[in-house]
Amino acid sequence: MAEAATNELLKPEGETTDASKSVFNLGAVVGDLTIEEDASSNDISLEGLQQELEECKADEVVANILSKGVKLREYTKGVENNLRQVELDSIQEYITESDNLVSLHDQIRDCDVILSQMETLLGGFQVEIGSISSDIKILQEKSLDMGLKLKNRKVAESKLAKFVEDIIVPPRMIEIIVDGEVNEEYLRTLEILSKKLKFVEVDSMVKTSNALKDVQPELERLRQKAISKVFEFMIQKLYALRKPKTNIQILQQSILLKYKYVITFLKEHGKEIYNEVRVAYTDTMNKVLSAHFRAYIQALEKLQLDIAGPTDLIGVDTRSTSLFSRGREPLKNRSAIFALGDRINILKEIDEPSLIPHIAEASSKKYPYEVLFRSLHKLLMDTATSEYVFCGDFFWRRICIFRYIFRAIYCNG
Repeated sequence: MAEAATNELLKPEGETTDASKSVFNLGAVVGDLTIEEDASSNDISLEGLQQELEECKADEVVANILSKGVKLREYTKGVENNLRQVELDSIQEYITESDNLVSLHDQIRDCDVILSQMETLLGGFQVEIGSISSDIKILQEKSLDMGLKLKNRKVAESKLAKFVEDIIVPPRMIEIIVDGEVNEEYLRTLEILSKKLKFVEVDSMVKTSNALKDVQPELERLRQKAISKVFEFMIQKLYALRKPKTNIQILQQSILLKYKYVITFLKEHGKEIYNEVRVAYTDTMNKVLSAHFRAYIQALEKLQLDIAGPTDLIGVDTRSTSLFSRGREPLKNRSAIFALGDRINILKEIDEPSLIPHIAEASSKKYPYEVLFRSLHKLLMDTATSEYVFCGDFFWRRICIFRYIFRAIYCNG
């Protein structure tokens, strides 16, 4: 391209390109028509030329040329010279920058080579990434499968550990149940034994397991031994209630309620022994409370104040006097016999504690029948309330045991 432009510039001035010829011919034609010097103008059609000239008047460049009287040929030559100069400058600038363009061309070619190599390399990477992606997918599937297996194994391990813990019989538990004393540690061991007995009785899968065949005989021996030991323990505590001058409520609260889980264990795993303990407690309390209230009533009778005797009457006995002599019989001062007097204060002391006989005897004080009546019933109500609450806490069956206990007191009263 540079050589073509150079050759074009080196042509003789008389030689011009086709484009320049056409431009100069058109200018010559227009100029000859304007000054009317070309004789061959008669061969060119001038039709519509006037109209085009009129239309070109509005053009700023054409109007400027016409106004200055510049000839079109000269103007055309000036324009052509300017274009040629610009072309020569452009060619010269191109020739000056030809080395840079060649260097740029070489750089572009090198870049094409590098880009081609990178394309090949990236293509290989894409293939490897595709292979890695498939491997990652396989690893993810394996990871999910291993995670599921691990989860299942953990669940199985926890269930198996719980099964072993619930069914196994530790040597320490055997030692405590067989040789230990009934205390707080013994009660905790009873709770563990109760859980194991319930576990082998309730779970159907345990009943069909081979492990139960080895453990069940030992559990049964421990159950029987525990029932026998706690039964003897409770009978001893119940007999302690029969000792004279025993504070029943203190013994119930401090001893029996402390070991009330023994009753729970007997009720769940030794129903017959539980019934025996319940009957023994009912019989014991029947005798103890009956004897207690009989002694209390006898002690109150010694404190009674005799206000009226069997011969004291409201009216007059007619069997020993005549009708006429009744009004003249001297009467004793008996106005206070049937008077209410201070006995009305019993209504104000209705919630006072019961009388303590030996304290009252020490003071040599006597009480009206109403005071003794209130004291007896106050003691009976307090005892019945306390026993009702205790039966509910100890046996979980308040009404039936309560009735059995106080039936004897009612019948003996």
